[in-house]
Amino acid sequence: MLILIQIIYLISSILFILGIKRMGKTSTARSGNFYSAIAMLLAIVATLLNQNILGFSEIIIGILIGSLIGAITAYKVPMTSMPEMVAIFNGVGGLASVLVAFSEFWTRNDKGQEIDLIITISVILSILIGAVTFTGSVIAYGKLSGKVTGKAVVFSGQHLLNLLLFLAVVGFSILICINSKDLVSLYAIIGVSLLLGVLVVLPIGGADMPVVISLLNSYSGMAGCATGFVLNNYVLVISGALVGSSGIILTDIMCKAMNRSLVSVLLGGFGATSGGGGAVSGSDTNGRPVTVKELGIEETAMMFESASSVIIVPGYGMAVAQAQHAVRELMTHLEKNGTSVKFAIHPVAGRMPGHMNVLLAEAEVPYDKLIEMDEINGEFPNTDIALIIGANDIVNPAARNNQSSPIYGMPILNADKAKTVIISKRSMASGYAGIENELFGYDNAFMLFGDAKVSISKVVQEMNSNS
Repeated sequence: MLILIQIIYLISSILFILGIKRMGKTSTARSGNFYSAIAMLLAIVATLLNQNILGFSEIIIGILIGSLIGAITAYKVPMTSMPEMVAIFNGVGGLASVLVAFSEFWTRNDKGQEIDLIITISVILSILIGAVTFTGSVIAYGKLSGKVTGKAVVFSGQHLLNLLLFLAVVGFSILICINSKDLVSLYAIIGVSLLLGVLVVLPIGGADMPVVISLLNSYSGMAGCATGFVLNNYVLVISGALVGSSGIILTDIMCKAMNRSLVSVLLGGFGATSGGGGAVSGSDTNGRPVTVKELGIEETAMMFESASSVIIVPGYGMAVAQAQHAVRELMTHLEKNGTSVKFAIHPVAGRMPGHMNVLLAEAEVPYDKLIEMDEINGEFPNTDIALIIGANDIVNPAARNNQSSPIYGMPILNADKAKTVIISKRSMASGYAGIENELFGYDNAFMLFGDAKVSISKVVQEMNSNS
């Protein structure tokens, strides 16, 4: 039985590695997710058998109940709420690490077993990282769902307070390392770590949410890895290390895509004015710049019918409007007319890494049409129409032209260089960076105001009636 369990652990570890690797490409991400799910199932069953915790009947019942909850939740959650769901997943992973590490430490103390220094440090790290991940993910969920303000919540002395709390954790950790029976200090670490998670994420504005989600994902992996050392479970160490390292790599990619350092994200403040969108200089009574040119449905349809190439730039507004299926219908109609259609995907579009990919995949847009920023930016100057749907900061030329802009230096999609730019938005409201988009007033830019799903559906209907 022991040999069989070790073989299952080995198979599980291999599947985890293959799963993570296949998640690196859109076309293989679904199978990568499946491999990883099978790996986790095998690891859970092998662990429970190894520890003689439960019998087969309890294991099967637990798997069925958990699978049912997961399936119902995944089926019911709207695609616009996927970032919130990912945040909750990260939080649950962190909480699991806290509970398991604490339980193991408490049990060994209760049985009078000697706890060596390595296990003690592993317990402390598991609880610290897991607790910060849990409460940080809860706050991230609140910001994404609108239950907590999406603005950066900053106050005087917050960084000093965070430092003092962290030093308190270090102090309590030293006490536990000196005396492994000191459960009071362990309780204190749990409480302070939970508070730290709240204080670390609160000052982070909505514009940095993709970075926060990937960072918390990394934290959950590191907490799991530390818990693996506590339990002496190699597959947990391997899987946790994979999640932690891949999360850090993804976080680094996100930061580079926003031209921000990880330290600046953690210090917070970016997006403190998010959700703005008041009147701009030289605007009319509706807050729209006088230079903005508005399009109607018929004019938009005529432009698309004469275009030979179109690049669609999706943003969070597409998710809010649930417009992905209407966009797919537009793509289908254009391609029937011989128009080349591609999608330009910015790394931080939406509220989590890969948000736009998920939405478009749900609408059955072919994976090979989703082109990353670096690969597609050179095609915009030769493109007839760039259609921007709900994106704002990721296409704002101020990132290239205005050194005083908060997003100056941030890599953007060069949509403004297309021959014609059509921007589908509800209003002139700014994005999460809280700044106006100078693209709206460009000579080649036209505004298609209204709900993206309704507007694009009407455009498709108009094109169908003309064909």
